[in-house]
Amino acid sequence: MGSEQLVWRHPGVELLAGVACTQITPPQEIYWRTWGAARHDQPSGVHRPLELRALVLRSLVDSTELILLEGDLSWWDYLDTWRWFHAQLLEALEAPPECVWFALTHTHAVPTLRLQTEGLPGGELVRPWLERLLHSSVELVHRAQAALKPCVLEWHQGTCRLACVRDLPDPQQPGRVLCGFNPQGEPDQTLLVGRLCTPEGSPVAVLVNYACHPTTLAYENRLLSPDFVGAMRQLVAQHTGAEVFFLQGASGELAPRYQYVGDPQVADRHGRHLGYAVLATLQDMEPPRTELRFCGEVSSGAPLGIWKHHLRTLPRWLKAAVEEVPLELKPELPLEKLRRQWERCHDRAQKERLRRRLALRSSLGSQEEFRLPVWAWRTGEALWIGTMAEAYSLFQRRVREHCPHCAVICLNLLNGTVGYLVPRELYQLDLYQANQSPFQPGALEKTLQVALKLSQQLLTQEDPT
Repeated sequence: MGSEQLVWRHPGVELLAGVACTQITPPQEIYWRTWGAARHDQPSGVHRPLELRALVLRSLVDSTELILLEGDLSWWDYLDTWRWFHAQLLEALEAPPECVWFALTHTHAVPTLRLQTEGLPGGELVRPWLERLLHSSVELVHRAQAALKPCVLEWHQGTCRLACVRDLPDPQQPGRVLCGFNPQGEPDQTLLVGRLCTPEGSPVAVLVNYACHPTTLAYENRLLSPDFVGAMRQLVAQHTGAEVFFLQGASGELAPRYQYVGDPQVADRHGRHLGYAVLATLQDMEPPRTELRFCGEVSSGAPLGIWKHHLRTLPRWLKAAVEEVPLELKPELPLEKLRRQWERCHDRAQKERLRRRLALRSSLGSQEEFRLPVWAWRTGEALWIGTMAEAYSLFQRRVREHCPHCAVICLNLLNGTVGYLVPRELYQLDLYQANQSPFQPGALEKTLQVALKLSQQLLTQEDPT
């Protein structure tokens, strides 16, 4: 290998970028029950404010503009609610669908996103809150567009031990799996950090892509909260002065080791755990727009291989694409039969499970397949890819293995919510994620194939710069 080939660099891109942030904390009287075991339907206070952020990336070589909205939100309880929100968002922004992404941090200490809350305690507050969320999203994007300036976005991979496997074989019932910490699990603890700064190095934003369910705060919790994401953001912002975005990765089977509590201090401890890992990853990065080049040998007590920083030219290309993958749906009971089961059920936890099952089936209708969108962006030497499903971490592992020479940002719960993507072999178990998923076995594998094809298409296109 010649010395001219010995170069090390962060995957990056040069572009125009703008960010903006606002609070979206709902009224404390709002209906917010997300846990079947919860004995309360409304919060009693606020642990940390909920926040909404906008990131706008604009190409330096053409008119391509990518819009990312990220909010401290749970999930879209009905596809119909997402469709209502998405249609109005696209109309207001006058942007193509593939260029507008709405990502959820997936905290479980907030209301679910659904319009159908008639007759529930505080249910009358949900629709006005969603309408304010829509208005805030549009306003925030416009603020971010007005703040556009030359920037450099570079990525670096670290690790964080917060995420653990949460599929625990039931010690009392073989073949049954509990949704809890499995000490024998082998979690994907990959942490991908994006540093967005001006060409001179002034911080603009930090992007944190990590796969871990924010389920620290559970059925005993009474406070609205972004869960561990809030303390992570606070810590990183204090040290960098940047806006901090959390991009939920493929976390279908990943969560903190200690969770399902009512103590917000535990969530803050988890957030600091992740936050310090983010800061360590940032400290491990080279200066903006530089690469390390091997410069030769210096003879000392040992023959020293010398590397030095050199300014580099970054790509300037942005690209967006989307492709749908047809997934077979499981056969389901008729809607009327499901509705009667729900009406006759008096157990709160079981009734909540039936309600979610009914809501999902109502949204999917009587169709036999669902066309799941796979969204993809290319920003220079980085690939972004995600779906509205909750994929197992196998999804991000495989995409990253397929694209070893670029940064790969994977997102769950992107542009809607529909259900889990579970590895085929796990369907033979009594596993919550496999039972909850509306899809037949093989859905994750089919989605992965489309994601790999889409990735290949974007990465093989020539950079016009």
